[in-house]
Amino acid sequence: MDRRQQKTRSAILTAFTTLLAKESYSKITVQKIIDTANVGRTTFYSHFQAKDDLLKSLCEELFGHIISSAMDCTHTHGLYSDMSAPTSVFCHLLQHLQENSNNILGLLASENNDIFLRYFKNSLDELIKTQFVSQNRKNNTDIPQEFLINHISGSFVEMVLWWLKGRMKQSPEELDRYFQAVIKPIL
Repeated sequence: MDRRQQKTRSAILTAFTTLLAKESYSKITVQKIIDTANVGRTTFYSHFQAKDDLLKSLCEELFGHIISSAMDCTHTHGLYSDMSAPTSVFCHLLQHLQENSNNILGLLASENNDIFLRYFKNSLDELIKTQFVSQNRKNNTDIPQEFLINHISGSFVEMVLWWLKGRMKQSPEELDRYFQAVIKPIL
């Protein structure tokens, strides 16, 4: 994709994110998106097949970036300029959420949050599978792996929502400590 196409795609995604912060997903039309992005209908459809495709792309970009950054502790965005990166992938993930790049916390807290929470949870599933459940599990070996993954990712998502509702009073390190205390006995 050349620079002009990247710029157009970025404008469409930014317009969509801006609209999502103001109104529900169901009320956003392709026309509103192209008006906000200042692009034509043909241009929109050359990048995305439909509004749902745009939503999927936005979520994959947001959550994929955060999850991959959390898995790769060398990818720090300057978070750790005065300290070392955390050893816990969950703490790293919480720090990226706290950094709130791309207003991801606003999207998770918005009236559209069910859509974003579903994508967030699905993105977490792979992280949890590779980082925890597939790694020498010692406890509860009779419980299906898919159940554990679903349970842990669902618990993490609920914890993030609880954190947001409480105005993020706890530090990522504190939340990580709570979460580790709850999931370690399971694994």
